[in-house]
Amino acid sequence: MTELAKIPLAGVIGHPIAHSRSPALHGFWLCRYGVKGHYIPMDVAPADLETTLRHLPKIGFVGLNVTLPHKEAILKIADVITDRAALIGAANTLIFRKDGKIHADNTDGAGFVANLRQNAPHWAPSAGPAAVFGAGGAARAVAAALIEIGVPKIRISNRSRPRAEALRADFGAKLVVYDWVQAANMLEGVTTVINTTSLGMAGKPEFRVPLDALEPGAVVNDLVYNPLKTAFLAEAEQRGATIVDGLGMLLHQAAPGFERWFGPAPAVDEATRQAVLSA
Repeated sequence: MTELAKIPLAGVIGHPIAHSRSPALHGFWLCRYGVKGHYIPMDVAPADLETTLRHLPKIGFVGLNVTLPHKEAILKIADVITDRAALIGAANTLIFRKDGKIHADNTDGAGFVANLRQNAPHWAPSAGPAAVFGAGGAARAVAAALIEIGVPKIRISNRSRPRAEALRADFGAKLVVYDWVQAANMLEGVTTVINTTSLGMAGKPEFRVPLDALEPGAVVNDLVYNPLKTAFLAEAEQRGATIVDGLGMLLHQAAPGFERWFGPAPAVDEATRQAVLSA
């Protein structure tokens, strides 16, 4: 009797997890490429995280996506951590290796860059400084990616200044910290602007930093994708900026994990966007 190959399993863990668009995304790719695999959302409480991670490979899981609140805690559990995950201080992609080790990576920065390159093809990162609103995990991934691709200077502002100062301490002199009350001033002469905060997200307070100093022609990205066009992006567009929504980052950051777990390198295209938006 021929032994049947195991069906690869992957998923996303968080707490809560019902809001995640990842199952719709990976489910679409599994169907598109005819992969006999499954992608499962799992609500895992922090107290159960390590036990869950050690058990899943035994029942056929080949990897996971990781979302809040586990992205930092994962680094204390993983056996192998990539340099970029260590620099960012968080992981969003796990690979369960055949030798039993848990490999942790962070693809958020790569997803951020791929989204801008796809949706703002003229974007020239080295053409001028960037302005980043926020100083959380997403901001760390964005800052690391911007430095890696040659942005000369990053101006950063956060509602809590010490968090922004912590980023500067970790990433060095390319980062310049602005007080939140002066955040509008950091837009003068910048060519790339990114909102990494939750401001403007459905159910959250609006983004209220004035955009009067925004340069026409700047590339402006909001990591928020609910709503798809935030008030921040709408105003930036009115001021002549090229705007890029946050959904593309979600799609692109997921692609490396799918390829490692299931085989095919998935295309991020309009059909993929629509599959996630309609979920």
